[in-house]
Amino acid sequence: MELLAPAGTYEKFLTALHFGADAVYLAGGRFGLRAFAGNFSDEEIEKAVKLAHKLNKKVYVTVNIIAKDKDFVGLEDYLLFLKNINVDAVIVADIGVFQFIRQRVPELNVHISTQANIINSYSANLMAQLGAKRIILARELSIKDIAEIRKNLPKDVEIEVFVHGAMCMAYSGRCLLSNYLTGRSSNHGQCVQACRWKYMVREVSRDDEMEVQEDENGTYIFNSKDLNMISHLNELKKAGVDSIKIEGRMKSSYYVATVVNAYRQAIDILPKKPNEKLCAELLKASHRRYTTGFYFDGEQKEYIEDSMPVQDSEFVAVVSKNCDGKTVELEMRNKFSVGDVLEILSPDKSIFNKKLKITEILNANGESIESAKVVQEKVVVPCSIPLKEGDILRR
Repeated sequence: MELLAPAGTYEKFLTALHFGADAVYLAGGRFGLRAFAGNFSDEEIEKAVKLAHKLNKKVYVTVNIIAKDKDFVGLEDYLLFLKNINVDAVIVADIGVFQFIRQRVPELNVHISTQANIINSYSANLMAQLGAKRIILARELSIKDIAEIRKNLPKDVEIEVFVHGAMCMAYSGRCLLSNYLTGRSSNHGQCVQACRWKYMVREVSRDDEMEVQEDENGTYIFNSKDLNMISHLNELKKAGVDSIKIEGRMKSSYYVATVVNAYRQAIDILPKKPNEKLCAELLKASHRRYTTGFYFDGEQKEYIEDSMPVQDSEFVAVVSKNCDGKTVELEMRNKFSVGDVLEILSPDKSIFNKKLKITEILNANGESIESAKVVQEKVVVPCSIPLKEGDILRR
């Protein structure tokens, strides 16, 4: 199965590739559903595609807004640009945008977004007949449902599903809550995640409000748990899934590194299941309590989360130059000091989770300092472990 990772910025794109993604999905400045992600300039998309193809990896670009007529202005030029730089596919939710692509730029491969709400074989086959190369199924399906759709779908049409990350309280992300409360439309990439807010209730005949109490952090009545399917990749593979997708273009580089690395290792040992240590890796990135969602016919019926995200470790530094056997250059992300013992996050299994004790820190002037305190400050520390550019140190 293909491991598909989010890339909200060029840095996260590089992180995803470094930690083992087979493909990434990203957006340009327009037509995507994450307006508040860093997103990519045209030049960055072209650079990303060239690098990915050099490494035999793929880039999919989201063009998944739910479009009004005015949104088609400039779309053809953008699609032609994507075709000319050899983007591997575009991800589309709106049937009108899909038709526009098939008419104007038919050479582009089209993947049907989860926001198209494909939940049955008839819808999937219609998209296939219209020319879709891949169907990203709705998250509300069970593994049995997926297997049935796979059985009834042409073999040359791929199936993709989400396996990890935040889930939307609305059906496959088709939500009006953000637009209603703030005027920012989720379906145009401007979701403010209003479902994560704390709410009050008021009895209609009274003027006073009261908090709906759950715990010391308040109550999050629309706030879903996070999806985690790392222990069930065999079941997805047997159901005929071609690509497994990690949510998170708005998440940090550290999140991308941690989650992609864990799923890469889990895929590589199939049909074996990941051990407890590998599963615990997913506790080290920001997360709400985990669930398997709808995959097992509602066996886990508790989807609502009652607290804010947590994580069991902290992103401390990223390696900015390969270790020369004596020292390594680090780019600081959170303060660390002489005497700290940091854990290594690396796609190299021989050093993954090893410890590095900081015995000295040298600043850009070669001066010895007690702590690295300035975010993105580059420092040098003694190191004999073969760390590579892009590896991460965490606490």
